Amino acid sequence: MNLSDIRVCVLVEQQYQEMEVWYPVYRLREAGCKVALVGPEAGQTYPSKLGYPAKSDKAAKDVRADDFDAIVIPGGFAPDFLRRHEAVVRLVSDMAEQGKVVAAICHGPWVLCSTQALKGKKATCFFAIKDDVSNAGAKYMDAEVVRDGNLITSRKPDDLPAFLQTILQAAKDLKPMATAARV
Repeated sequence: MNLSDIRVCVLVEQQYQEMEVWYPVYRLREAGCKVALVGPEAGQTYPSKLGYPAKSDKAAKDVRADDFDAIVIPGGFAPDFLRRHEAVVRLVSDMAEQGKVVAAICHGPWVLCSTQALKGKKATCFFAIKDDVSNAGAKYMDAEVVRDGNLITSRKPDDLPAFLQTILQAAKDLKPMATAARV
């Protein structure tokens, strides 16, 4: 699958879940997507829950929704830190409002709870935050992956294969629009 016209932002912050950052990064790059790690600060190294480093390519304050076709929000404890940054919340919110692919796994939907992206949508997440997701306006579903329009959510690292297949399908669906927008 060649998705070379698709630009994807993967959010990073301290305490991220390793598999939920690196599995999407490598699978998306393997499919040809241009992937950037975006954190609160550019060039900052963010340690995972186990200390594995992820260095951000760009700062959230220096990018716009127009720079990307899709965004991936990993879990771990990173979402609790990510949602504290106005630029991160604005980026996610703008991408959702523009109908771009917004994908969140595990605790990732916590960031979505700080936006309007979940209102009236079906979504899943790690069971411990299902009340937060429901209170943000989503209809919670216990499934390995839930796609509702441009919103894609999954529960846990075990769901990564289904999560990425769904993201790649959404990117494939996007490809004609992404290509046309840049011609």
